[in-house]
Amino acid sequence: MSVATFIPTLWAARLIQHLDNALVARSFFNEDYSGEIRDMGDTVRINQIGNISISPYIRNQDMAPPEELATAAQDLVIDQAQAFNFQVDDVDYVQMRTSLMDAAMQRSAFSLAETEDTFLFGLLDAATPAANRIAAGASADELYEALVELRRIMSENNVPFAGRRAAMPPLAIARLLNDDRFVATGGTNAEGRLISGLVGRAASFDIYEVNTTPNGAIIAGHPLASTFASQIVKTEAYRLERRFADGVKGLSVYGARVLVPTALAVATI
Repeated sequence: MSVATFIPTLWAARLIQHLDNALVARSFFNEDYSGEIRDMGDTVRINQIGNISISPYIRNQDMAPPEELATAAQDLVIDQAQAFNFQVDDVDYVQMRTSLMDAAMQRSAFSLAETEDTFLFGLLDAATPAANRIAAGASADELYEALVELRRIMSENNVPFAGRRAAMPPLAIARLLNDDRFVATGGTNAEGRLISGLVGRAASFDIYEVNTTPNGAIIAGHPLASTFASQIVKTEAYRLERRFADGVKGLSVYGARVLVPTALAVATI
């Protein structure tokens, strides 16, 4: 791809800002095992301890023999890989007053993150049990009632209140902002919230506005439900043999696993 648009004599002091999605899917996952991966195909085995029995204690009587701990293992497989590869012509680089290379690296990083975001919300949606899925109407009242119903599902499955979050498409957020019950709980357009995609809090959820949930669904979850691990395993700068240009390529590998599906819930609008 040419960057010939940078050739004119007069230069803007800044690059035009992109209209980017809010990327929040990683906040729905824990990243406890990110430091344990090295490359594509790596597998992390995650153990979970089963329940431990409780019995009455009676004075001056021996307790029951100690039970052996039961564990169940699940594998987190690093099975996703995404790469970028771009070039910057020497002429463009010299003429550009702002840092063209830095800007290109930032765009590459965002593109990788956006791909991850879509993948992660798709994984959460696919792993949600049928018993934890509901249908929602599109009016403000119906959307708020859907949040209340998702809250019920989470509470019946003993999901901790602290850390619950829900991702919603812009149309649903726009309708909810017309509901006094949502606005009263902090669903406002405060600047700090808009920067991160966080709109407010309602029905025990931190509410995020996103464009990356499958088919515009509402996805509710908690970081204990799922784990995500990623690593930028390679970044290489090189000279193009037949051009006066620098090239940069990079490789990101990642994987995710839903460990506790009952800590997820989905509303289809």
